[in-house]
Amino acid sequence: VIGEDNVAVPSHLYKVILARRSPRSAEPLALGAFVVPNKAIGFQPQLSEFQVSLQELEKLSGLVFFPHLDRTSDIKNICSVDTCKLLDFREFTLYLSTRKIEGARSVLRLEKVMENLRNAGIEPDEDFMTRYEKKLEELKAQEQSEVLERKPS
Repeated sequence: VIGEDNVAVPSHLYKVILARRSPRSAEPLALGAFVVPNKAIGFQPQLSEFQVSLQELEKLSGLVFFPHLDRTSDIKNICSVDTCKLLDFREFTLYLSTRKIEGARSVLRLEKVMENLRNAGIEPDEDFMTRYEKKLEELKAQEQSEVLERKPS
């Protein structure tokens, strides 16, 4: 519990993933269940360190996940199908900054995203720069259009 009102806060969070590359794929399903402490875990641990069996998570949570899933069928461990690698600091910061690019509503805000990235000592990758330049063009065109609309005829 935290605060004056004793708000209950969970000590751990969970996530269950049932995946297939596409709905029409014939490959087996991939399943992963994870229990993560509700605190900063940093960038060092691998996601697989937090992996638990689906049965263990169901027992801990009191929930039943995917009740219609045929558990006797061939279901792969998601960490053997994918890497289950958590992003490192650089990757995470680039990911968040890329999302901020998409949400930027002005050239000034967009430039601030770039400034913050460089201040963190992170060099933008090609994907980031492509998205940045595209958004910059869009915002400049939008701002120019707004200026023209405000000019009296």
